[in-house]
Amino acid sequence: MSALVPYTVRDVVPDDWQRVMAVMVEWWGGRDLREMLPWVFFEHFRTTSLIAEHEEELVGFLVGFLCPTHADEAYVHFAGVHPAWRRVGLARDLYRRFCAMAQAEGRTMVRAVTSPVNKDSIAFHQRLGFVLMPGNGEVDGLPVTLDRAGPAQHRVCLELRLEGVAALDTAPSAAADSPAAGGVPA
Repeated sequence: MSALVPYTVRDVVPDDWQRVMAVMVEWWGGRDLREMLPWVFFEHFRTTSLIAEHEEELVGFLVGFLCPTHADEAYVHFAGVHPAWRRVGLARDLYRRFCAMAQAEGRTMVRAVTSPVNKDSIAFHQRLGFVLMPGNGEVDGLPVTLDRAGPAQHRVCLELRLEGVAALDTAPSAAADSPAAGGVPA
């Protein structure tokens, strides 16, 4: 896929949930993470979550929200890109759009978590300027928060300060898009 192939980005609608569920196992290389993305996100976070389409085909999505508890934070819960659309800047563009929306709403940081096994997701986030946050444990040399997603479900916590975010300020490029940016938490 070329970075020059056009795609459209819009807010999610509840009907998008079925479309996303239908592709998740494939996009995550056989891992079934669907239970981590319930329908409620597609109902209650419509204006902060995004769908990317090419000729009506789902090619990417980002599910995020403005944190109601911490007025300076936004959170990316899940993001995925069709395998054929990786390394063309789509994931980076979705994050850029989400961060711009968060900044417009007065947020100064974006947080996300991912599994320590998802090295591609960690590298992708770091290329965008996210930093790994200290945790209370370590897995494969990575700081993790133990049991963050349940018993033995450790997570790498990531944070991006939005002031002066160089990695997101420029046009999409293949270098910033992970080959397996299939998802944030996976």
